[in-house]
Amino acid sequence: MLRFESTAKQLAKYSSRPLWRRLCAATTNIPVLTLFTKDPCPLCDEAKEVLEPYKNRFILQEVDITLPENAVWYDRYKYDIPVFHLNGQFLMKHRVDVKKFENQLVKLEFQNGENQ
Repeated sequence: MLRFESTAKQLAKYSSRPLWRRLCAATTNIPVLTLFTKDPCPLCDEAKEVLEPYKNRFILQEVDITLPENAVWYDRYKYDIPVFHLNGQFLMKHRVDVKKFENQLVKLEFQNGENQ
């Protein structure tokens, strides 16, 4: 089992397919950061740069709110992007609050460490 977890972590880290990354995250307890975005979104690009130093500690899942299947998110966030959810829970919007993000990430990592 330990070897599978290690492989799953590697696949989650390098996979570009959102579903596969989410499945790997569920197996390895890596937090999932969801970015609600659209194209173009200069603030989203800026936010991703701010998050770059943390990229090995979470899986980034981007949701394009302009796609028809994301109409609910468009209605909710059309004036607020970028918006971030961490493991399905609202975390922040407009800009990255590094302190808040770091605190939540550490909290999740601590919880996941206790569950293993």
